[in-house]
Amino acid sequence: MAVEWRNWAGDQVCHPRAIERPSSRDELAEVVAAAAGRGELIRASASGHSFNETALTDGVMLRLDGLDRVLAFDASSGLVKVEAGIVLAALNERLDDLGVALENLGDIDRQSLAGSLSTATHGTGSAFGNLSAQVEEIELVLADGSVVELSASSDPEAFRAARVGLGALGIISAVTLRTVPAYTIHRVDDAKPLAETLERLDELVAANDHFEFYVFPYTETALCRQSRRAAEPPSPRSRAAVYFEEVVLENWVGSLFALAARHLPSQVPRLSRFVSGRVGRSVKIDRSHRVFASERRIKFTEMEYAIPRANAREAVERVLDLAARPELHVSFPIEVRFVAPDDADLSPSHRRESCYIAVHHDRRRPALWRPYMHGVESIMADYRGRPHWGKRHFHSAATLAPLYARWEEFQRVRARFDPSGVFRNEYTDRVLGPVG
Repeated sequence: MAVEWRNWAGDQVCHPRAIERPSSRDELAEVVAAAAGRGELIRASASGHSFNETALTDGVMLRLDGLDRVLAFDASSGLVKVEAGIVLAALNERLDDLGVALENLGDIDRQSLAGSLSTATHGTGSAFGNLSAQVEEIELVLADGSVVELSASSDPEAFRAARVGLGALGIISAVTLRTVPAYTIHRVDDAKPLAETLERLDELVAANDHFEFYVFPYTETALCRQSRRAAEPPSPRSRAAVYFEEVVLENWVGSLFALAARHLPSQVPRLSRFVSGRVGRSVKIDRSHRVFASERRIKFTEMEYAIPRANAREAVERVLDLAARPELHVSFPIEVRFVAPDDADLSPSHRRESCYIAVHHDRRRPALWRPYMHGVESIMADYRGRPHWGKRHFHSAATLAPLYARWEEFQRVRARFDPSGVFRNEYTDRVLGPVG
């Protein structure tokens, strides 16, 4: 009997014929080969943090929670091989125990490693690429149960495709990552005038190892987060202080704000100005993974686009103009981050310095978030914007292909690794087209 599966936000639902939870690579290979032999389609759902239909299937869904071990660590090179189902939060703690860390992370650590790589999850920092750029080797289980190990030296074309593969080439079973010695981040959060922030954008990005900002519609305040790598030792705050700021303030108060905006839409501009005007300065000095990650308990829906960094200011201003339309009832802030180029075929920051602009809305109100996100997507099209693969977008393969210089190379690898289309679903059919 089919079971129900939902994503983290609760707005993507499917009924797989079966959910399989292998606990080793051999078990994973057996499950994949058996399902493919029966003619069933296969998708891995990871932790469900994607906002689109990427994980949905009525065939066999794979949950890789049982593949969460550190397999090898070379202290001299900093290379660590881990199973792909490990959640980033757990991976970060295990790396810290080894005295190393990933050079950059996103702002959520609840995703699995495989899922975050497959969708090109990223953090911020003009000198740092997304998570997939930190991969040295990737191990895939193919439809016949065979295993291939890909690296830049063994099969460069397939390696560039597999690092951001949308689960369409095979199932990632293990990954070898480059790490750096564990380090401290000194982060300062404070409010700055929006006009000043946009005017000094290049300066702020260059002056910080990691820079991002948020801005509520209807306001003239940028909530800036400036981080630098520090030689000083970690100085973690008390658990009570962290809980108050990251759970009570950022989540409970945010939830009440969203609820008020839902029922009192005319008050959204006033509430936005009230909230942004009361954000104070805070400092956090701790190990990198404990500074990068934030606690997210408010459930929403999200769209995010990567555009050329040179267009950041203009695009932000246009999105803010759109978000201020009263009929859209936008109560969530716009988030702006910066990422270095990389060479993965389907990376949104493929071969260009990128600014990522993310917008959010109430997941329960499609009559509002749909026109808002269609409007944002129209703006991003003017800059040849590429969608984040884990967020909402309305593209098809026909509109995406011109945005990626190595689109055909990716399709060639896909046809080589999954010629029968075992790892497809309706989403991959839409955004990648048919196999072959």
